[in-house]
Amino acid sequence: MKNKLTVTSILTAITASLCCITPVLALIAGTSGIASAFSWIEPFRPYLIGLTVLVLGFAWYQKLKSEKEIDCECETDEKPKFMQSKTFLGIVTIFAVVMLAFPYYSSIFYPNSEKQMVIVDKSNIKTIEYKISGMTCASCEAHVNHEVNKLNGIVNSKTSYENGNAIIEFDKTKTNEAEIEKAINSTGYKVTNKKEN
Repeated sequence: MKNKLTVTSILTAITASLCCITPVLALIAGTSGIASAFSWIEPFRPYLIGLTVLVLGFAWYQKLKSEKEIDCECETDEKPKFMQSKTFLGIVTIFAVVMLAFPYYSSIFYPNSEKQMVIVDKSNIKTIEYKISGMTCASCEAHVNHEVNKLNGIVNSKTSYENGNAIIEFDKTKTNEAEIEKAINSTGYKVTNKKEN
């Protein structure tokens, strides 16, 4: 029973942050198109976090309670297996917390792809706001910025999952709206609308 609780808590913790873990794994694997595959999980994140906390709380309750109930003369000094120890449950708890917090620190896994631009003619600079569907956390923002900043001529890229957009400033002599849209769509998130600012 206790092993099932620890496995359940690990699975729910990972699932709660899967929508933010996938873009980082996609970047590492070089398959950025699968990044948004688990974005549908994001609305369930609060429930999965609650389930993780409940399962871990119950596992700790069972672990601490069982030690108090041992009150017979047939006690042995046999140590519990590592998988049934407080140490293992502590490791599982720490792992669960790290996984649940992943959306808040996931952007550190993206390399800084901003480039220094020398702007010769300001009249060549254009700003477009792209509305994007499927982004759910800071990791999604970092993924979009990373892909867009690979293009030549990008002056500035600000992506917001909360607003569901990316405001891209670029040199229109070096890149164009279609290339930027293609870069955004390659992440697995989709451009739904665009307007010039």
